[in-house]
Amino acid sequence: MADLIYITEDDENIRELVKMALLSFYYEVKTFDNAEDALLATEKEVPSLLIFDIMLPEMDGITAVKKLRDNSKTKNVPIMLLTAKDTEYDKVKGLDAGADDYIAKPFGVMELAARVRALLRRTNLNSQTEVLTFQDLVLNPLTRECVKGSTFVDLTFKEFELLYLLMSESERVIPREEIITTIWGENYVGETRTLDMHIRSLRQKLDDDAENPTYIKTVRGVGYRFCK
Repeated sequence: MADLIYITEDDENIRELVKMALLSFYYEVKTFDNAEDALLATEKEVPSLLIFDIMLPEMDGITAVKKLRDNSKTKNVPIMLLTAKDTEYDKVKGLDAGADDYIAKPFGVMELAARVRALLRRTNLNSQTEVLTFQDLVLNPLTRECVKGSTFVDLTFKEFELLYLLMSESERVIPREEIITTIWGENYVGETRTLDMHIRSLRQKLDDDAENPTYIKTVRGVGYRFCK
């Protein structure tokens, strides 16, 4: 079933542009030109993700975000803000209100779609409860335990998230940028080799040979994949 996304934007041209972009990636989309109608719709059907323009008639996007976060039905639904404003203050204000991401106009539809995918993937990863197994390796997200054979493997928070992502997406190569966005967030600013250091640490703890891997394979120039 396709993820349902609500778009709330009072500019019809932008609203339709975002709608068509997301439909092309096979999302189900519903649009609104005001926050009140969008909030009312969430009482009947909770979407997978909400996109709000900040500058809206009557109720603005930030107020809508606060109301959604105060509602038990929608408090954990990912929210992205759209705005023509690109100041640090507006960004911080939106994120502090409870938004998960922020993109300033004008933006490219490919960038928007990529950030929507990353936000949904990160949210889905955080809500996973499936125990993953491969050969002698077991990963349990409920207890956050990693067991190799009969031995518990002591993983850091990020190492666990990284390994869970790789195992749960074992059918494909995951690009470096996608991994970083999913695990560290869209706005991560830090050492560019952080991912490689975490992969190296995981391999050491799993006794995995980088040249002849059992678990984690490097796909040069692209990213990493699990060897399932």
